[in-house]
Amino acid sequence: MKNISEFESLVGLNLILDLGSIRLKRLLGYFQTPQNVLKAPKEELIRASGIGNIIADKIGSLKEGDLDKELSLARKQDIEIISYKDEDYPENLKQISDPPIILYVKGELKKEDKFSLGIVGSRRASFYGLSCAEKFAHDLSGKGLTIVSGLARGVDTYAHKGALKAGGRTIAVIGSGLNQIYPPENKRLALEIAKSGAVISEFPMNTEPFKQNFPRRNRVISGLSLGVLVAEAARNSGALITADFALEQGRDVFALPGKIDTANSQGTNELIKQGAKLVCGIDDILEELNIAPVKDTLVNKREPFSLTERELLIYDLLSNYPVVLDDILERSDMDMTEAAHLLLKLELRKLIRQLPGKQFVRN
Repeated sequence: MKNISEFESLVGLNLILDLGSIRLKRLLGYFQTPQNVLKAPKEELIRASGIGNIIADKIGSLKEGDLDKELSLARKQDIEIISYKDEDYPENLKQISDPPIILYVKGELKKEDKFSLGIVGSRRASFYGLSCAEKFAHDLSGKGLTIVSGLARGVDTYAHKGALKAGGRTIAVIGSGLNQIYPPENKRLALEIAKSGAVISEFPMNTEPFKQNFPRRNRVISGLSLGVLVAEAARNSGALITADFALEQGRDVFALPGKIDTANSQGTNELIKQGAKLVCGIDDILEELNIAPVKDTLVNKREPFSLTERELLIYDLLSNYPVVLDDILERSDMDMTEAAHLLLKLELRKLIRQLPGKQFVRN
């Protein structure tokens, strides 16, 4: 290849699917820059990392045209490509032992996504599993968490939909290229997710959904998240692989209990026996993750509400439990006239409501 940038070199090396992030990091540690990796003789590549003849040959035969085609296809589909060195690379994901070197992003990743929870489960989930996944995603999203899942059939689909219904953020991590959305019936869902969240992949644009890609996808789901909730899973479910990755990465693992005579509950019940946190409601998750400040600042609701700084001050003082006017005045350091005016504005917008005895709650 001619003189290309560090970023372009990383994208080019990422086109070699057999290479993987661990081998690539080993090569980068030896050769210092991705440009040096591309220029290195085959024998030195093998000696440096033990990658073998086949992968070494693929590195040597990488063409500039292949890179140009990949970058052009991403641009045409309005897909951003970021490397692990970029500032907007997800903070949580950068902390794992083998983060993807390259991420393809349809939509937008935000700093607030560090407060994320993965929700995974069976592709053939029961009504119980699907409804729980949707409800937990909806309610947690309403508290400001970003919901991460894998766009698969079943639990993943309902988790994404629950977050979208709450008007929150959700991230779909897929096991194929962004030009090969899988499963195909979720293409429309992927577009919806990209509007208010992101669909991401570490795989080149036209990568097909090969079976071996999904464990790599699962480590990204857990890597992006502070914890992973397994909504429903049989003993051999792929969701348990995500739970294993979460444990390796030092993330919390949560599980919903199920009926002991139901196959789809055997995996989750076994997780609980092994020490996963048994979950009956979202407060179990919020308390374990110790992220109450996120809940109180309404990360995903402030912008659509378009509250002024003073309105937001009042709104943040309220909760689902009644707060008397005197407490609002004391904690806000406002006089009666200003506080009453702001409370009325919030009430007219149906964001709060007044109870007997000059008490106020969020609506």
